[in-house]
Amino acid sequence: MPTESSLDAKPRAWVEVDLSAVQRNARAVARQTGARLIPMVKADAYGLGAVPVVRALDALDPFAFGVSNVMEGEELRRAGITRPIILFTPTLRQELARVKALGLTPTLAAGDGIDRWREIGGGAWHLAIETGMNRAGIGWDALAPLHAAIRAFPPEGAFTHFHSSERDDGSVAQQEARFLAAIEALPVRPSILHTENSAAVARRQPSPWQAVRPGLFLYGVGSGAAAAIQPELVVHLRARVLELRTIADGETVSYGATYRAQGPRRIATVAVGYGDGYRRALSNGGYALVAEGVAPIAGLVTMDMLMLDVTGLVCEPGDVVTLLGRQGDRLLGADTVAAWGDLSAYELLTGLRQRLVRKYAGGL
Repeated sequence: MPTESSLDAKPRAWVEVDLSAVQRNARAVARQTGARLIPMVKADAYGLGAVPVVRALDALDPFAFGVSNVMEGEELRRAGITRPIILFTPTLRQELARVKALGLTPTLAAGDGIDRWREIGGGAWHLAIETGMNRAGIGWDALAPLHAAIRAFPPEGAFTHFHSSERDDGSVAQQEARFLAAIEALPVRPSILHTENSAAVARRQPSPWQAVRPGLFLYGVGSGAAAAIQPELVVHLRARVLELRTIADGETVSYGATYRAQGPRRIATVAVGYGDGYRRALSNGGYALVAEGVAPIAGLVTMDMLMLDVTGLVCEPGDVVTLLGRQGDRLLGADTVAAWGDLSAYELLTGLRQRLVRKYAGGL
């Protein structure tokens, strides 16, 4: 991933990440829940850069870090991270030797996988219990076939995953009841139990479990105005104006001519596009912060550039516009920007591509 030092001091487009804000968000979760943290840093820490984010969070003494797969765990080990790293997608039997060599913690849900992990001398593992998401794990009411394997090699932890923790629909209570029933039916009770993601953490306190798994909250995206805690802003996406032009009434902008000028308009071309992760779904619906104003996107977002209608605004080539984050006292939150394109904040952040320069502040 490029950094500012490897490129020109004035890059065309970049992402700013406030690592101190990430730390403060993590501390807020710890205070709210009274539980140990398992920060979720999968998908390159939700697009922000796994290694710098993990180094910042490691100073807070979390229980472990959560990643998706062996490759992500290996990246952190190569960066010198020694804390436990839990793999939260199912691990294939043929991957277990590599998992052991890297000192990673698999999540298992099948007897043959548990037996294989024991046979090769694997370390700690966590039991994945399915309670309603129907994505991965052993069914909460179908654990009996695993009892022999669990007796022979008990898990350190067990967990489930909520499918609608941001809703007041009773599903969290139902899933936790199922999870607790499954735990009570096990021949050995794991010492570390965890169910709560960011939305669950932000909507109640304290945690009834030993650990929690915050993800999106750490990176500055909350769970609505009614949530008990709100995160600090972490991410800013900025880009420079490349060109300016004035177009006449009726002229069009970008592919497909989906934008047609209503009277003379001033159009700015900006050095960011869907090749950088600013999604095409935001075409003709998104906005950017420009100087002291707000400019709508004009036409379709292209791979490397997008156009803004800056009519009546102070704007010159080389100026910086903000497409995500804060500029002055104005704010474009990830949830707001994502909603313009009928996206989730998860999609928006994890889609920020590696050709965007990352600039990190604080936390180290």
